[in-house]
Amino acid sequence: MDKLKQFETLVSVAARGSLTAAAKAEGVAPAIIGRRLDALEARLGVKLMVRTTRRITLTHEGSAFLEDCQRLLIDLANAEASVSAGGVKASGHLRITAPAGFGRRHVAPLVPRFRELHPEVTISLNLSDRVVDVPGEAYDCAVRVGDLPDSSLVSVRLADNRRLCVATPTYLQQHGSPQAPADLVRFDCLTLSSDASQTRGWAFAVGKEAGGSPEVIHLKPGGPLDCSDGQVLHEWCLAGYGIAWRSTWEVENDIAAGRLTTVLDEFAAPPNGIYALFPQRKHLALRVRLWIDFLKHHYGQADFWAGSGR
Repeated sequence: MDKLKQFETLVSVAARGSLTAAAKAEGVAPAIIGRRLDALEARLGVKLMVRTTRRITLTHEGSAFLEDCQRLLIDLANAEASVSAGGVKASGHLRITAPAGFGRRHVAPLVPRFRELHPEVTISLNLSDRVVDVPGEAYDCAVRVGDLPDSSLVSVRLADNRRLCVATPTYLQQHGSPQAPADLVRFDCLTLSSDASQTRGWAFAVGKEAGGSPEVIHLKPGGPLDCSDGQVLHEWCLAGYGIAWRSTWEVENDIAAGRLTTVLDEFAAPPNGIYALFPQRKHLALRVRLWIDFLKHHYGQADFWAGSGR
């Protein structure tokens, strides 16, 4: 308890700029505040603050330790809130973005359910297949499907995602089936346009027949049609306009019903991921942390995907 009080005192003095102001806020004498800081510095064996009659300045060690203390106190407050009689009390505005097709099916239905648990949180959901600049556009969290580009964002893997090449039986009867990924250059491939999130192209595992570990390659096939909306590509594929590379959550029902047929199954790449991304922050807002935990909980349940058409 003495250590915790010392941490709280350091944070209070740094925030208020003087021992007197910190003492007044707590309702104690300035001498008590000074003794706590002296004890903390003596225990750590370093000088945290340079104190004069006119100002207080943090040392280099003091600045670094202050950040640790702030993080510790926030984590402690969150832990206490999570087990308090009233439960977790997240509040504020939560800005979320997700790919359009996946977001409609697997993010949007969860948003009102999350708010039922946390009624003091308001939520904005943006659905777009373009690569959203999360910190630049002030989003708290992005849901992304597939390989992640190099980024300063922090990522949390929520679930696996598998993709397949599909086309209608009629299209394959008319044009034949590709026997290897390189054959795709001879077919009409329905692809996401360059401003969409599928930046690396279609992934395939090659070299399996050699007996070694397969190598994952990425191809960017072309075709007469492309679109920034994955749902449109899905509809074009169902209409027989070409071959598409789609996630299982989107096409499994069509495959089971015979509306679509898979090709190049032996070259299917290992599953990639469904991720939550958020900007690097020392103190993640409670509403963001709870939203990510909420997604991970639901996406980790097999019946969630079965119930939503995967």
